[in-house]
Amino acid sequence: MATQHRSQVKRERNQENREKRPSAKLSYARIPVQKACFVMDAIRGKNVEQALAILEYNPRYASSVIYKLLSSAVANAENNNGMDRSNLYIAECRADNGPIMKRIQPRAQGRAYRIQKRMSHLTIVLDER
Repeated sequence: MATQHRSQVKRERNQENREKRPSAKLSYARIPVQKACFVMDAIRGKNVEQALAILEYNPRYASSVIYKLLSSAVANAENNNGMDRSNLYIAECRADNGPIMKRIQPRAQGRAYRIQKRMSHLTIVLDER
């Protein structure tokens, strides 16, 4: 005989195993993974202030999206975890494949070429030094 309901047991177990580091995730970003990774590689392992400066002056489109995502992760760290902004660094950042929108481009002589509009799921995890 269980003393607690199964959902309550699962909730407590998941609470113990949950990631303690602050993070932010953006799903279904209209950026191909390869293009997002160029920007992610530039900021991986850097402290937050330095990474925000890199993103602000990077000419790529992905940098503006990742700038907002990093700002959100910093706000999560300050408000939810009470961490100091000056001690934060980017512990982990990744771009995973999302769904692909398939479109058709009409071509000569009745042919049709397929255009693939790729999406990605972006994740940034911060930690304190």
